[in-house]
Amino acid sequence: MKFKKLIIASSIIASSLVAQMAVAADTIKVGVLHSLSGTMAISETTLKDTVLMMIEQQNKAGGLLGKKLEAVVVDPASNWPLFAEKTRELLAKEKVDVIFGCWTSVSRKSALPVLEELNGLLFYPVQYEGEESSKNVFYTGAAPNQQAIPAVDYLMDEMGATRWVLAGTDYVYPRTTNKILESYLKSKGVKDEDIMINYTPFGHSDWQGIVSSIKKFGSEGKKTAVVSTINGDANIPFYKELGNQGISAEDIPVVAFSVGEEELSGFDAKPLVGHLAAWNYFQSVESDENEAFIEAWQSYIGDEKRVTNDPMEATYIGFKMWAKAVEKAGTTKVSAVEQAMIGIAVPNLTGGIAVMNANHHLSKPVLIGEIQDDGQFEVVSETPGTVIGDAWSDYLPSSQNLISDWTAPVNCGNFDVKTAKCSGQKF
Repeated sequence: MKFKKLIIASSIIASSLVAQMAVAADTIKVGVLHSLSGTMAISETTLKDTVLMMIEQQNKAGGLLGKKLEAVVVDPASNWPLFAEKTRELLAKEKVDVIFGCWTSVSRKSALPVLEELNGLLFYPVQYEGEESSKNVFYTGAAPNQQAIPAVDYLMDEMGATRWVLAGTDYVYPRTTNKILESYLKSKGVKDEDIMINYTPFGHSDWQGIVSSIKKFGSEGKKTAVVSTINGDANIPFYKELGNQGISAEDIPVVAFSVGEEELSGFDAKPLVGHLAAWNYFQSVESDENEAFIEAWQSYIGDEKRVTNDPMEATYIGFKMWAKAVEKAGTTKVSAVEQAMIGIAVPNLTGGIAVMNANHHLSKPVLIGEIQDDGQFEVVSETPGTVIGDAWSDYLPSSQNLISDWTAPVNCGNFDVKTAKCSGQKF
């Protein structure tokens, strides 16, 4: 009798395991790789919630390929090496079909070798420095030619800036972006003595000395502008110190690449009125798509005062494109979805159409917004159409001959048009 009971118990356990495996096979796992703690949580937590909202909406619409989507959320905690570990966990242990995540370039570059080793797929939703193209990543944020270069052009042409402060957080995105901008400014005739470059660590809080230096640099008779690649919660004390020292947008305008509605919601925006940000989306843009998105977001989060921002739109676009590519490919297999993604078009939230190009970058409009006292932005400049993201800058000698094209016959992320050779990852 005991032996019989053991056999029955074993059968029940085996049946349970089979049932669990069947349930798992009937879901499509979506990895969410965003910092929910640490210095970048101020920006990334919202993107985690955006992905969860998109998953909920997709499931209500019937899922994908007859299966429900299941979120697998991890917290790399603003710890850059941990992004690699968490990426491996998502791909090797959790067996996710796709990952939406990362904010800083150092976190993306930490995850990249694991993505390429295990053939994972990442949708990266934040502006970045370019100089990269992987078949395992779709870059739905802005490349430098979709944000940094147009911002400098605006300050130069519309505000008459001739002297420049390039202020950034000390990691790869600000350093590479500022290297591109320094080269671009010099190509426009700006001299070395009219460019000031400064870097601070993540979470930097004591801005008094640096802002004093900026103020002095801008008081020497030339129109000065600050181009900010400061990231994360360091932005709050930086802007507060600008106000403390009486630096207005009329005196020294600041254009930021990592400050949007979410960051401005953390403090009084009145002293910052007139300062600028360059993005591809602002909540204030009027379109039917944007109105529906804002309503859905505030309903999902349960707060009618919660704002939207550019990386949220990039997450939205990436998710919509991925879902469309999965349906097109008839599978979630990375190789099939990667090829199906190219040429996919979905409405963006500014009333236009986003297209995924062969270099894994989007076509996006470029908007310059001016900070208002309610923490929103008034659009003061907009490109007449969309701009194709450029993976490799034309202003760096090391990359000016490189292109990215993940379609035949090139099938390469860094193809040298002069030597006709691929010097990196191939398809």
